[in-house]
Amino acid sequence: MTSLELTKEIVKLLDRKKAEDLKAIRVKDLTSIGDYFVIAGATSPAHAKALSDEVEEKLSALGIEPRRVEGYNSAVWVLLDYSDVLVHIFTGETRQFYSLDRLWADGEPVDISGITVE
Repeated sequence: MTSLELTKEIVKLLDRKKAEDLKAIRVKDLTSIGDYFVIAGATSPAHAKALSDEVEEKLSALGIEPRRVEGYNSAVWVLLDYSDVLVHIFTGETRQFYSLDRLWADGEPVDISGITVE
């Protein structure tokens, strides 16, 4: 599975669990830490954990494991590191505070309109 295919699969999984304001950004030309960022909003820490659990469970079934998971206990910003794809799941205030969408605005937005429910 390519990093773009993995990105789109993660977006599908998050969308099915009602993640808010989903974005995927290609950052490959801007950093060496990964090819894509997926940024998702959660309505609460419990929702953030449910989103994280869904991604981990479904990808694990495909034989894809994260290199590491950060922030799961507090669940205001959960990071799932899949090497080439980094998944950021934020609660509302935390997403606004860190503003990754703005910090990585030079990245190339990935069109996810065909894979999410509008």
